[in-house]
Amino acid sequence: MFNQQQTTTLMKKTIIASLFVLTMIFGAELQAQKFSGLDKSPADIAYFRPEKNAAPLVKVLYSRPQLKDRTIGIDLAPYGDVWRTGANEATEIKFYQNTVFGDKTITAGTYSLFSIPGKDQWTIILSKDLDVWGAYSYNPANDVARITVKPTTGEESLEAFSITFAPNGDTGTQMVLGWDTVRVPIPLSYNY
Repeated sequence: MFNQQQTTTLMKKTIIASLFVLTMIFGAELQAQKFSGLDKSPADIAYFRPEKNAAPLVKVLYSRPQLKDRTIGIDLAPYGDVWRTGANEATEIKFYQNTVFGDKTITAGTYSLFSIPGKDQWTIILSKDLDVWGAYSYNPANDVARITVKPTTGEESLEAFSITFAPNGDTGTQMVLGWDTVRVPIPLSYNY
């Protein structure tokens, strides 16, 4: 038989053990909910620096949807439709100095990057609308610039939509959109 002090101690230990077990059960459930789906369209950032360790001239913040046996132009980024150029929020691009985007001079600042995919050409759009989800509220009246570019075909299929930068002469770069074997080069140039 337990005395009152032993009974109180046993009850405290039982309560603490029960709370621990409940925390483990519900904590694991909350943890699973909190982190579910992270691999669907992870966020990424791409930078263009003219030289290693130089200050960036361009920063692109975007999400990377996965191909998952779907077809570009049909199931994903349908031809002829305005696309957010990634997933989730519309892709944002920041120019740290005035930039020639295709053949248009763009003032330094942050813009949304939309595109209209096509089999033979893509329209690339800079919009002054920021913090927009998808292309659902896209408004052409807020376009800052539109250029058309010709897509090319890469040898490697990319499962995740990707944005990178490739050399383009002495004063520029190409921002390249890549997904599956589609490559969309967007010329950028600077006076540096």
